[in-house]
Amino acid sequence: MTTTRGDYTSSVHSRWPVNEGIYKGKSFPLEMPHRRDDAGSLRLDDLDIDILRSLNDNARKSFRDIAKELHVSLTTVSNRVKAMEKEGVVLGYIPIVDASKLGYDIMVVIGIKVIHGRIVETERDLAKEPGVFAVFDSTGEWDAIVMARFKNRGELNTFVKKVLDHENVDRTYTQVVLNVTKDEKRVLI
Repeated sequence: MTTTRGDYTSSVHSRWPVNEGIYKGKSFPLEMPHRRDDAGSLRLDDLDIDILRSLNDNARKSFRDIAKELHVSLTTVSNRVKAMEKEGVVLGYIPIVDASKLGYDIMVVIGIKVIHGRIVETERDLAKEPGVFAVFDSTGEWDAIVMARFKNRGELNTFVKKVLDHENVDRTYTQVVLNVTKDEKRVLI
């Protein structure tokens, strides 16, 4: 017997489990295949991408609702999400918080020049500091970029002086963010 629902079709046999379906006119395995491209990146199919888009829209959405939305089975969605979690594609589910509503009104971008070639060690130290929410290696004049939030100028002042006191930091360049036009937390796919 064959069942059809929207863009999803599967073969149902009385003795054998369903292991393949049709999504948007293409055959797909119910579990996420482990495919990698030449660079080692995980290759996701259309169904994986649509599941991620649905989770991006609302990470609290149930797998049942996602399955209905995409016209696939609940098991398919569950297996795919679990596989993406296992592969490190989905790292977690967190609330998107407005930092200014919590009193963090000052956001800064700090360029850091590191001495002695100890960039990774220095970045790890700075990443542990309260208020720091991003640390990047960078090209150009600055070896590292740190992004941080503070409740007031006093906290910012203390942090900048602490960074300058770090044994591997030669100099810094601090920019205060005046207005945020876009600060997207999700990877838009």
